[in-house]
Amino acid sequence: MKTFSIAIHGGAGTLVKGMMTPELEAQYKAALQLALDAGYNVLEAGKTAVEAVEVAVKLLEDSHLFNAGKGSVFTATESHEMDASIMDGKTLNAGAVSLITGIKNPVSLARDVMEKSEHVFLAGDGAMQFAKERDYKLEDASYFYDEFRHKQWLEIKDTDRFQLDHAKKKDSKFGTVGAVACDQDGNIAAATSTGGMTNKKWGRVGDSPMIGAGNYANNKTCAISCTGSGEFFIRGVVAYDVACLMEHKGMSVKEASEEVINKRILEIGGDGGLIAVDAKGNIAMPFNTEGMYRGQKSSNGIDEVAIYG
Repeated sequence: MKTFSIAIHGGAGTLVKGMMTPELEAQYKAALQLALDAGYNVLEAGKTAVEAVEVAVKLLEDSHLFNAGKGSVFTATESHEMDASIMDGKTLNAGAVSLITGIKNPVSLARDVMEKSEHVFLAGDGAMQFAKERDYKLEDASYFYDEFRHKQWLEIKDTDRFQLDHAKKKDSKFGTVGAVACDQDGNIAAATSTGGMTNKKWGRVGDSPMIGAGNYANNKTCAISCTGSGEFFIRGVVAYDVACLMEHKGMSVKEASEEVINKRILEIGGDGGLIAVDAKGNIAMPFNTEGMYRGQKSSNGIDEVAIYG
């Protein structure tokens, strides 16, 4: 049987050990393990990589600990605007949504865009109309309220500052969640979801919903989910850059991922990390920050969650 595997992340950034209590660290690791195990169980049952990444990301979206779904940060207008994307490496089909509100699991809406529309990317009012036509339940604003997130916003509201969830405060992080998987048939997939930036204005969109920037999957190369300073990941077309290095330079998934995260993105001033898997189930999880919430599990016996380097 081919090796099947899954990797997940819950954001990268300035995660200083001294500011993380043992209780909070245990909560993060438990939430990561829950999502990792759920995605792996899907693969173990012989289901697709697309199903596995959706299941894993939904559980991360359901946790208030991560900036996606329930834990999304507050915008300048004290609301929540979420983005998500998903891609199938077998068919190169993809779906993405941006600037959506009230949707409990944005990744599921992105998958519906991929499979139940003729489009790839829906945003704002149009994406919400699509969700309503598909009978999505809209959650009340109270579902997305988190006291820690609200305090983050109160500190910078009414200013021109915005916060990549890690900026200024040493105990914070880039807020994105994601999963990549390789199933028993050697097909791969990637999914990414985020609540964006604290105090963001003007309908700002980061790399998470952008195919090729924050999310990408192609059976010929790899599946990638990114987390980091979105503006730089967009300009560096990071996810596709990794795939290109594999396709055109013959690099392994590990070599290509390391080259992009530890050299190419740094050269233009960006920081963050990514998770990647190839069609043989090999996983890479590089980051150039102090930490990245992450986990990996494979049929060859790997099973781990980690936060720091």
